[in-house]
Amino acid sequence: MVSGSVSSNEYKLHWVIPPANVSTSLNDWASGQRFQVGDTIRFKYKKDSVMQVTKEGYMQCNSSHPRFYSNTGKTRFMFDHSVPYYFISGTSGHCEKGQKMIVEVMAHDRTTTSVAPTPAMAVWLCFFSFTLSLVA
Repeated sequence: MVSGSVSSNEYKLHWVIPPANVSTSLNDWASGQRFQVGDTIRFKYKKDSVMQVTKEGYMQCNSSHPRFYSNTGKTRFMFDHSVPYYFISGTSGHCEKGQKMIVEVMAHDRTTTSVAPTPAMAVWLCFFSFTLSLVA
Protein backbone atom coordinates (compact mmCIF):
# COMPACT_ATOMS: atom_id res chain seq x y z
CA MET A 1 0.00 0.00 0.00
CA VAL A 2 1.37 3.40 -0.99
CA SER A 3 1.21 6.21 1.53
CA GLY A 4 -0.20 9.55 0.48
CA SER A 5 2.62 11.45 2.14
CA VAL A 6 5.65 12.54 0.17
CA SER A 7 9.05 12.43 1.80
CA SER A 8 11.37 15.37 1.47
CA ASN A 9 15.11 15.38 0.98
CA GLU A 10 17.82 17.50 2.55
CA TYR A 11 20.77 18.48 0.39
CA LYS A 12 24.05 19.66 1.87
CA LEU A 13 26.27 22.18 0.12
CA HIS A 14 29.60 23.76 0.99
CA TRP A 15 28.81 27.39 0.11
CA VAL A 16 32.19 28.67 -1.12
CA ILE A 17 33.69 30.52 -4.07
CA PRO A 18 34.42 27.89 -6.72
CA PRO A 19 38.19 27.50 -7.22
CA ALA A 20 39.44 29.40 -10.27
CA ASN A 21 41.13 26.30 -11.71
CA VAL A 22 37.95 24.18 -11.64
CA SER A 23 35.52 24.30 -14.55
CA THR A 24 32.46 23.19 -12.57
CA SER A 25 30.20 25.66 -10.84
CA LEU A 26 27.59 25.62 -8.10
CA ASN A 27 24.99 25.56 -10.89
CA ASP A 28 26.51 22.31 -12.19
CA TRP A 29 25.90 20.77 -8.78
CA ALA A 30 22.36 22.18 -8.53
CA SER A 31 21.36 21.05 -12.03
CA GLY A 32 22.43 17.50 -11.14
CA GLN A 33 19.84 17.32 -8.33
CA ARG A 34 16.07 16.83 -8.47
CA PHE A 35 14.79 19.43 -6.01
CA GLN A 36 11.11 19.22 -5.16
CA VAL A 37 8.71 21.28 -3.07
CA GLY A 38 9.33 20.44 0.59
CA ASP A 39 13.02 19.65 0.11
CA THR A 40 15.63 21.61 2.05
CA ILE A 41 19.15 22.67 1.34
CA ARG A 42 21.71 23.19 4.07
CA PHE A 43 24.36 25.76 3.20
CA LYS A 44 27.57 25.33 5.19
CA TYR A 45 30.07 28.21 5.14
CA LYS A 46 32.45 30.37 7.16
CA LYS A 47 32.60 34.19 7.29
CA ASP A 48 30.04 34.54 4.52
CA SER A 49 26.30 34.76 3.96
CA VAL A 50 23.67 33.32 1.69
CA MET A 51 20.90 35.33 0.09
CA GLN A 52 17.90 34.41 -1.98
CA VAL A 53 17.38 37.14 -4.57
CA THR A 54 15.36 37.85 -7.69
CA LYS A 55 16.54 36.74 -11.12
CA GLU A 56 17.72 40.30 -11.74
CA GLY A 57 19.58 40.35 -8.43
CA TYR A 58 21.24 37.09 -9.42
CA MET A 59 22.25 38.32 -12.89
CA GLN A 60 23.67 41.58 -11.52
CA CYS A 61 25.07 40.14 -8.24
CA ASN A 62 22.92 42.73 -6.46
CA SER A 63 22.56 41.99 -2.75
CA SER A 64 20.70 45.18 -1.79
CA HIS A 65 17.19 43.66 -1.58
CA PRO A 66 17.36 39.97 -0.66
CA ARG A 67 14.20 37.92 -0.26
CA PHE A 68 16.06 35.84 2.33
CA TYR A 69 19.32 36.43 4.19
CA SER A 70 21.36 34.38 6.63
CA ASN A 71 24.93 34.49 7.92
CA THR A 72 24.82 31.79 10.60
CA GLY A 73 27.31 29.45 8.90
CA LYS A 74 24.74 26.66 8.73
CA THR A 75 21.73 27.97 6.86
CA ARG A 76 18.76 25.69 6.23
CA PHE A 77 16.42 26.78 3.44
CA MET A 78 13.18 24.97 2.52
CA PHE A 79 11.69 25.14 -0.96
CA ASP A 80 7.98 25.90 -0.70
CA HIS A 81 7.14 26.65 -4.34
CA SER A 82 7.83 25.05 -7.70
CA VAL A 83 9.89 27.92 -9.14
CA PRO A 84 13.54 28.76 -9.79
CA TYR A 85 15.33 30.02 -6.67
CA TYR A 86 18.30 32.36 -7.08
CA PHE A 87 21.04 32.39 -4.45
CA ILE A 88 24.09 34.62 -4.15
CA SER A 89 26.76 35.24 -1.55
CA GLY A 90 26.24 38.45 0.36
CA THR A 91 29.97 38.93 0.86
CA SER A 92 31.41 41.62 -1.41
CA GLY A 93 33.02 40.19 -4.54
CA HIS A 94 32.04 36.56 -3.94
CA CYS A 95 29.06 36.49 -6.33
CA GLU A 96 31.18 37.99 -9.12
CA LYS A 97 33.69 35.16 -8.56
CA GLY A 98 30.99 32.53 -9.10
CA GLN A 99 29.47 32.03 -5.66
CA LYS A 100 25.92 32.02 -6.93
CA MET A 101 23.45 29.32 -7.86
CA ILE A 102 20.07 28.72 -9.49
CA VAL A 103 17.94 25.92 -8.02
CA GLU A 104 15.05 24.65 -10.17
CA VAL A 105 12.35 23.24 -7.89
CA MET A 106 9.78 20.90 -9.36
CA ALA A 107 6.33 20.08 -8.04
CA HIS A 108 6.09 16.84 -6.04
CA ASP A 109 6.82 13.79 -8.17
CA ARG A 110 3.44 12.11 -8.41
CA THR A 111 4.90 8.83 -9.70
CA THR A 112 5.30 7.62 -6.11
CA THR A 113 1.54 7.61 -5.55
CA SER A 114 -0.87 4.94 -6.67
CA VAL A 115 -2.45 5.54 -10.08
CA ALA A 116 -4.78 2.53 -10.04
CA PRO A 117 -8.39 3.57 -10.61
CA THR A 118 -10.89 3.18 -7.80
CA PRO A 119 -13.37 0.28 -8.24
CA ALA A 120 -16.14 2.72 -9.22
CA MET A 121 -13.84 4.37 -11.75
CA ALA A 122 -12.82 0.97 -13.16
CA VAL A 123 -16.50 0.04 -13.71
CA TRP A 124 -17.15 3.39 -15.40
CA LEU A 125 -14.07 2.96 -17.64
CA CYS A 126 -15.21 -0.53 -18.68
CA PHE A 127 -18.71 0.80 -19.44
CA PHE A 128 -17.27 3.74 -21.38
CA SER A 129 -14.96 1.44 -23.41
CA PHE A 130 -17.88 -0.92 -24.15
CA THR A 131 -20.09 1.99 -25.25
CA LEU A 132 -17.36 3.31 -27.55
CA SER A 133 -16.96 -0.11 -29.15
CA LEU A 134 -20.74 -0.22 -29.84
CA VAL A 135 -20.66 3.24 -31.44
CA ALA A 136 -17.64 2.44 -33.63
